[in-house]
Formats: sequence, C-alpha cells, structure tokens
Amino acid sequence: MAALSDQLLVVAILGYLAAMLLAAAAYAFGGRGAVARAARPARERELVGAALAGRREGTARDRVPEAPATGSSQPAAGGARTGWLGPATVGVFALAALAHLATAVTRGLAAGRMPWGNMYEYVLSVTLVGAVAWLALVLRRPALRHLGLYVALVLALLLGLTGMVLYVEVSPLVPALNSYWFIVHVSAATLASGTLLVGFVAAALFLLRSRYENGKLPPHSLARRLPAADTLEALAFRLHAFAFPIWTFAIAAGAIWAEAAWGRYWGWDPKETWAFISWVVYAGYLHARLTPSVKRNVAAWIAVVGWLTMMMNLFGVNIFFEGLHSYAGV
Repeated sequence: MAALSDQLLVVAILGYLAAMLLAAAAYAFGGRGAVARAARPARERELVGAALAGRREGTARDRVPEAPATGSSQPAAGGARTGWLGPATVGVFALAALAHLATAVTRGLAAGRMPWGNMYEYVLSVTLVGAVAWLALVLRRPALRHLGLYVALVLALLLGLTGMVLYVEVSPLVPALNSYWFIVHVSAATLASGTLLVGFVAAALFLLRSRYENGKLPPHSLARRLPAADTLEALAFRLHAFAFPIWTFAIAAGAIWAEAAWGRYWGWDPKETWAFISWVVYAGYLHARLTPSVKRNVAAWIAVVGWLTMMMNLFGVNIFFEGLHSYAGV
C-alpha cells in the first residue's frame, strides 16, 4: 500500500500539471483568449484598440464590449473548436483530485491510522482539502473556472516540494500523538489550511486583476481572463472568514492536547510560535478588510503575507528548527 500511495502521488502531480496546461491552452487558444484576439483581422484590432483607449479615459474595463463582428462568416480563431478545453480542465483536475484522495487513503491504510502522523501526510491532506474546495467553488460558480490554472499550479508545486523535502516512510504514531486529540486538532488545522490555500490564490489574483482594471497591465495580459476584481476580493474574504475561526479552534485544541501530552498548554515551540504568528496576521487581515479606511489591495497583501507565514510553518520550521512537533524525522 505504501508503494501504491507513492505512485499515486506522482499521478496526482501529473494530473494537476495536465489541468494547468489545459487551462493555459484555454486562455491562449480559446475563442476569447489573447491569441484569438491577436489573430483577428487588422480592422477588428483597431476597433478593440479604440475601445481600450476610451476605457482608460474612465470606462471600467469589464464594461467594454468585445469588438463588433465584421461580417465575416469565418469563426474567431480557436472558437468552437476549443470550447472543450474549459470543461476538460475541470474534468482532469477532478481526476487528479481523485488520485490525490487515493494517495491519502492508501497511505492511511498502509499506516493503519489517519494519514496525519507527520508533516508529509499533513501537507498531503491540506492540499487535498484545497483541491476539493476549488472543485466545490467551480461547481457552484462556473465563472471561477479560470482560477483552475493557478490552483493547479500551487497544488502541483506544493505536492512536488512535499514529496522531495518532507517525505518519510510509513511508521506508527509516536506516543505523544496517540490520542483522540490527534483527530480533533489535526482535522481542524487541515480544513483551515486547505481553505486558506484557496483564499490565498483568490487574494493574489485579486491583486493581479485590480492592476489590470486600473490600466497598469497590458490589455492582453493573463489577468484579462480572470473574474472581476470585486468577485475575487469577495471570494478571498469569505474563504478567510470561514477558515479563521477553524484555525483558532485548531490552535486552542492543540494547546489542550499539549497540556495532556507535555504538561503545559503553551511552550513557544517553533511550530506553536509560527501558528500564532499566522493567527495574528490573519486576524489583522480580517480587521483591515472590515475597516473602511483600509484599501482592499492593502488587506489582500496582508492575506498573502499570512499564507507565507503558513508556508514557513509547513516547511521552514521543519527544515531549520527542532522542536516537540518534529515527528518521524521531520
């Protein structure tokens, strides 16, 4: 089972990479992609250029219509012939998520426990929650399908880095983890972290899209295919607002577990310290987001910094520090 889990991890990574490539192809060669627009006849490009010039004089980007038809009966470059790319992206992503789920399940079966006993397994579960969260979002709001390019990229990078840096052989739980608090604490932290992953992607893309809408990026930049900045910003806020109380509960449950296992609630172990730093940053993000005088892009940057602290907690602490949370060689 352990060997099968390792093989399925490779399948999941390749699946996410394939979904990313399909999403990139949909952007480049779809009927409304940058390549299709660049391939229009010169007259259409002039009309689009005139529209963009008018837009920069005060018209919002998202209200500018596409260039009118010129009477030609030929379809736009990459039109209906590439309409399958969007649904194919979601389908391949779903298959990759199934392989991802199978990776975690077979790992747990090989270990005879929940697959959360070390940081390799934890990150495996966090990224799985992120993948499922994005699939749930895209099924509810198909307009968010274009985010698949970026979510798949982040998942492929995290899984690849986890497999190379954090991988350990299957082993039984250490005595400190052999408690019912193991499921309570780690499941809450996994759910919160996976949701924050998708929230980070939405916040980062909001910053990119807002620059596009403010005329700071070229008209055919990748941001052109993203949902409106307000949509991305609202999505990021809702995801963070959902995940923050769960992260708070995870920290509190961890403190109770620490008292039972080590005889103290809090000891400023490196993992505890960075979990608290992440909590403070995300609390600052929510406070900034709800403060009318704080610009939305400033709040979004705080959310991005929050995810960087999570990455420090996931990778940096385990690589550069030793502490009570250093289990199974990580």
